[in-house]
Amino acid sequence: MQEAATATPESTVAAAVQTTPLTLGRAIELYLDAYDGRDENRPYRLGAWVRFMGHMPLTAITIDDVEDGLAKIAAEPSRVYAGKDADGHRVFRLRNNGKRSNSTVNRYYVALCGLYAWARKARKVPRDFVAPTKHIEKRPEPRGRVRYLKDTEREALLAACRESSWPRLYLLVLMAITTGARRGELLSIRWCDMDLERGEARVGEDLDAFETKNSDARTLILLPAVLAELGKFKPKDQTTSTALVFRSRLRPSQAFHMKAAWSEALAAAGIKDFRFHDLRHTCASYAAQQGASLLELADLLGHRTMLMVKRYSHLSTDSKRRLVARTFAGVA
Repeated sequence: MQEAATATPESTVAAAVQTTPLTLGRAIELYLDAYDGRDENRPYRLGAWVRFMGHMPLTAITIDDVEDGLAKIAAEPSRVYAGKDADGHRVFRLRNNGKRSNSTVNRYYVALCGLYAWARKARKVPRDFVAPTKHIEKRPEPRGRVRYLKDTEREALLAACRESSWPRLYLLVLMAITTGARRGELLSIRWCDMDLERGEARVGEDLDAFETKNSDARTLILLPAVLAELGKFKPKDQTTSTALVFRSRLRPSQAFHMKAAWSEALAAAGIKDFRFHDLRHTCASYAAQQGASLLELADLLGHRTMLMVKRYSHLSTDSKRRLVARTFAGVA
């Protein structure tokens, strides 16, 4: 009679590991270990999901669980990024207006979507698994404001940037106005990302596939004025240099912390209620007023759809109205 095999401690542990379901908390740990995207808020936002359901098996979480989690996130006090402490840890402070906005809650939802997309790609869930995030609709967000620089404001701001204690502020702002690129995209540009002879720069090529923003690589057109300014700082090994164009003085591997220089320039120019991101609106608004279509604006700003550029539709309509008036002035 054949004796039954005796289980060894090692085989027992291995079997237990194979049958233990992967929890959401552990999946998030693995995801963040592999994550190389630029969304610095991703760990912070996923941390909220760990608090609410980190102990639950990844595949056992339901739509109701996700919706309950979103409700809890919406009810929590709103916090805003306030820089880093002496050890390099991100610091957040409470907002004065209390609860989180729908836009912010949607970012937490997108972070969870990114986790499940990674889990599927990394084979952490079965092939036929349907993520509980799939059929949840985002909360409605405001259309968004369009604050752009008037001609006099633009001239005053650029003049103030030229006088900034940070020599590259003028270049950064000029590139933002003329390319419509995001601040993060501009601050991450390396010298080797640019073809100065062709007047082009590539951005977005190493973005994480599950980034909140559109991660498609695209080409920025560098105008002669931008190229002339770049020439003042261009290193000898420009085509191969991996150094950041807007690098920190103390830590060359990191982008310059330009908040103080930017605030000083706004104050010197007498410009109020204006954010750096509004330079992106400025670029799009100027293009719309020159007759650019919504499709052209979407391509300029790097949006996959025209939904995000509808805020400029009234400017495009005004330019079309002037075009029609000039074209058919003698028709009556």
